Amino acid sequence: MGQELPTSYRTTMAGALRGVDVGSTVRLAGWVHRRRDLGGMVFLDLRDRSGLVQLSMGPDWTEAESLERAASVGAETVVSVEGEVVRRPAGMENRDLATGEVEVHARRLQILAAAQTPPIPVYQLPGEEPAAEELRLRYRYLDLRREPLQRALALRHRSLQVVRRHLAGEGFWEVDTPMLTRRTPEGARDYLVPSRVQPGEFYALPQSPQLYKQLLMVSGFDRYFQIAKCLRDEDLRADRQPEFTQIDAELSFVDEEDVLGVAERMVVTLWREVLGVELETPFPRLTYAAALERYGTDKPDLRFGMEFVDVTDVLRETDFRLFAATRESGDRIKGVVAKGGGERLSRKELDGLNDVARGAGAPGCVWVKRTEDGWSGQFARFLEGGAGERFAEAAGLAPGDLFVAVIGRYWMRPRVAESHEGASDAERLTASEGALDALRRHLGDLLGLRSGGHAWAWVVEFPLFEWDVESNRLVAAHHPFTMPHPDDLAPLLESTASGAVDAERGRRLFDAGIRSRAYDAVYNGNELASGSIRIHDAELQRAVFRALGLGEAEAESKFGFLLEAFRHGVPPHGGFAFGFDRLVMLMSGMSSLRDVIAFPKTTAARALFEGAPAPLDEGDLAELGISLARERRKSE
Repeated sequence: MGQELPTSYRTTMAGALRGVDVGSTVRLAGWVHRRRDLGGMVFLDLRDRSGLVQLSMGPDWTEAESLERAASVGAETVVSVEGEVVRRPAGMENRDLATGEVEVHARRLQILAAAQTPPIPVYQLPGEEPAAEELRLRYRYLDLRREPLQRALALRHRSLQVVRRHLAGEGFWEVDTPMLTRRTPEGARDYLVPSRVQPGEFYALPQSPQLYKQLLMVSGFDRYFQIAKCLRDEDLRADRQPEFTQIDAELSFVDEEDVLGVAERMVVTLWREVLGVELETPFPRLTYAAALERYGTDKPDLRFGMEFVDVTDVLRETDFRLFAATRESGDRIKGVVAKGGGERLSRKELDGLNDVARGAGAPGCVWVKRTEDGWSGQFARFLEGGAGERFAEAAGLAPGDLFVAVIGRYWMRPRVAESHEGASDAERLTASEGALDALRRHLGDLLGLRSGGHAWAWVVEFPLFEWDVESNRLVAAHHPFTMPHPDDLAPLLESTASGAVDAERGRRLFDAGIRSRAYDAVYNGNELASGSIRIHDAELQRAVFRALGLGEAEAESKFGFLLEAFRHGVPPHGGFAFGFDRLVMLMSGMSSLRDVIAFPKTTAARALFEGAPAPLDEGDLAELGISLARERRKSE
C-alpha cells in the first residue's frame, strides 16, 4: 500500500501499530468507530483507512479534559490523539484485529470535527446486514467508510498499479484519448453532449477508444494502453454501469497468439501480486462453436466438467413418451452428468431442477439416477436391460451419478443480436441450450463445484455477423473493424462485390456462418475481456461496411477519417479490453459492480448522493440552443 508519511496531525497510521511499537509515543488521527464506557474507563476504537486500533483512556494517564471529551464523543467524530503504545493485558488480545496485541494509552484527545448520528451504520456487528442499498447510495460517502468497501477500493488501487507497471514493462505507452468524440454507428446508444460554440451540433462520449487506438497503430506507436473511461447509454444491472473502466490495449505486427500472450501475462502478474495465486498458462482455448456445443454458452465455467452429452440416438428408441416424440420432431436429448449427484442431492433439490429449467425458458427437464441396483427417477422403468446399459455407456454414468436432460432444439450456428419477439427458433440462442447451461451451473453450486478456483479460458472464432430481427439486417457481432477468418473470406467478398447488401443477401451472408478473428477471455463463467485482430486493409474494410448495408457515400460519411488513414500504410494489429470494474469485483469477492466503484449509479442510472441527472433551467438550455418538447397537461 505504500509508506504513509507523517503529518502535523499524526506520526503513524492507526492500523499500522504492532507489538514492536510498544513503548513509543504516537500521534494518531481518524474517526471514532465506536465507544465503550466501563466505570471511569473509556475505550475508543479509532479508525483510519489503514484499520482500527483501540484507545484506552483512564484517570491515571489521560488528562481530565480529554477524558471528559472521550466520555461523550459520538460515532464518526473526527479526533486526534496522543499517547503511548502499550501491550494489551494477557488474555485481552483481539486475534481478529491486526493491531489486536496492543492499545494506545491516550494522554490527550482533541475533537477536530463533530459528527451527527450517521443515517446509516458504519460500525456493524459480525453477521449484521448493512443498510438498504438505496440508502447506502444516498449516503455514499458514509458507506465508503465501511471496511468491506475500503478493502475493495484498496484492491482496485493495487490492481491499477500492477497493470500499469506490467504493461509499461512490456513496452506499452500509456496514451490518453478524447472524451468528446464523434458519434459512431453500431453498438450501444451514445451519451450526447451539445456544443455551445457549434450550435445544433453534438459530441458523443466514447463507448470505447476503439478507433483512436487503431489510429495510434497507424501512427506507429506500436504498443498502446489506457485505463479508459467508457460510457454507454443502456439498461443497467448488477454487473453493468453507464460509465465504466476498461484496461484497453492495442499492438502492431501481431496475430492472435501474440495478443493473447500479452493479456495472459498481465493477468498472471495481477493474480500473483494482488491475490497471491499462481495461474497456469497458456489458458485453454475453445472455439465459439465448441463452447456452445459442450456447455451451451460462450462463457463457460471451467472449474468443473459436466459437459453436455447427446444421448438422442440411444434414448429415442425407448418407449418413454417424451423421448419417442423426438423421432418425428427432430429434437435432441442432451443432458449433463452430475458425478455423485444421485447420492448427494435430496428429493427436494431434485424436484427443484424443473424450476431452474423453466426459469431459463424451457418447458422443464427430466432426470434419472443410476444406483447399485439399477435405475431410479422419472424414466427409470424405460431403462431395463440393454437400453440401460447402452445409455450408461453413452452418458458415462457410474453408480451414484445423476443425469439431467433437456429435450429440444440445439442449434450450432450464429445467433441473432437479441432474442427479439418474432425471431424463429433457428435464429435465437435456444431455450434448450440456455436451460441446460442453467442446470449445469445450478448443479455445480449444489455440489460445491463452483466455490473457489481460478479457471481462465479463451473463446475464439466468434461469428463475424449477427442478424438484427427488428431492423431486418446484418449487424457486426463484435464491431465492424474485426478481421474475418481467412478461411471464410470467399462468401463475404462475393456478396459485397456489387455494392451494399440488401436484406436478402445479408440473410444469406448470415447463414454462411462467417467466423471472425475475435476472442473473449472467460474467468469462472464470466466474460472479462474481448478483443480481435483488426482489419488493416482498406478494401476489406469497405467490404465489411457493404455487408452491413453501408454504401460508399455513407461509409465515407461515418468512417471517412479511418478510411483516409488506411490509405497511408497500416500495420497488422489487434488488441483487447478488460472490464476493469468486473475484474475487481470478482477478485475482491463482491457481488455487485457498485461495491468496487467509488461513486456508482443506481439501476435507473441515477447518482443519489448528488442528485444527478438534474433538469436545466430555460436559460441554460437556450444557451445550448436546446428546447424541450414537453407533454401538455391533460386539463389543457
